[in-house]
Amino acid sequence: MPNLDRSTQVDRSADSINFGIGQPDFALLPHTLMRKISAVRFAEGDTELLNYGFEQGDGRFRRALAAFLSRGYGTDVRPPQLMITAGASQALSLICTFFTQPGDTVFVEEPSYFLALRILQEDHRLKIVPIPSDENGLALPAVEEALTRHRPVFLYTIPTYQNPTGRTLPYNRRQQLLALAAAHDFLIVADEVYHLLDYGKPPPPPFAAHVASGQVLSLGSFSKILAPGLRLGWVQTTPQLARRFASSGLADSGGGLNHFTSNLVRVALEEGGQKDYLDGLRRAYWQRVEAMDAALRRHINDRAVWSVPAGGFFFWLTCGDEIDTTILLKAAISAKVGFLPGSRCSSVGGLGHCLRLCFTHYDIPEIEEGIRRLGQVFTAHAG
Repeated sequence: MPNLDRSTQVDRSADSINFGIGQPDFALLPHTLMRKISAVRFAEGDTELLNYGFEQGDGRFRRALAAFLSRGYGTDVRPPQLMITAGASQALSLICTFFTQPGDTVFVEEPSYFLALRILQEDHRLKIVPIPSDENGLALPAVEEALTRHRPVFLYTIPTYQNPTGRTLPYNRRQQLLALAAAHDFLIVADEVYHLLDYGKPPPPPFAAHVASGQVLSLGSFSKILAPGLRLGWVQTTPQLARRFASSGLADSGGGLNHFTSNLVRVALEEGGQKDYLDGLRRAYWQRVEAMDAALRRHINDRAVWSVPAGGFFFWLTCGDEIDTTILLKAAISAKVGFLPGSRCSSVGGLGHCLRLCFTHYDIPEIEEGIRRLGQVFTAHAG
């Protein structure tokens, strides 16, 4: 029997190649960098490292993070705008706790990150209204139409190198969405965890550039740019809202939401280790993008349509309507290859003819072999 992951329904057996796993390659994780910065931080000798911290996040870390983001985003980021969290998922849950009640309406692009949908629907019992997207991301006419029938508390979007599609919302659509949020008084919760993972031309300025409007909450995380096990992220918003998050019993009781790890990562930010590591990640991931695209053209060809992602973690394949990727996955598991069916990324159980492939978890030979196996599954399914 295959060793199936209960969350993604992909086979985690040692001989399987599971493109449904949205994680970095273990071989690329920054073990050497973490050992170095840990030694530096402990050598500083103060007694606060292992104590409770400041509710909004360590001040020196927030200064270093603000400087790093200002360079990466190309826009001014200030420490008082940052609330430090234990990852972007906790940040999203915290936003739901502060701004919503069960039964409230939120807009979500279709498709979207399947675990964010779970946080919204199952953890906080919110009513999701799916907003269609196209090859350029969220469709603004669909947002306008939905606003004639609903009053959302917020719209959740992954605007840059979206999970699962890899698409990026253009500048003009971002401006239109900001105008709609102001006119209809809803928040934009922008999950911008992939914004710094571009593989060439930088994306449009992040929604984080507009937090002063009071209409934007921008989420970020070190999970994609350093290591997911750090469980370190942030919300960027107005100083007033950041203080409101910090006033929660959760932050007050814990003395901040990730005091220890943030103190270590601060060294990587100040000494340039984070920048160097991210530069290396971009090079490694782009090589894998090229390898997966070439393998798809060789083994899948015209049986699906896809675009080459300019950043992020994922390829999104659209198959013919006759293909049900949930059924296809069962055959793929038998062939020791996996993917995430499109229906998992839909809030209404749609997109059954689509699938998501992650290119960051495996090295190039495994990518090529995995896509070869997937091509054989497509061939057998068509027959």
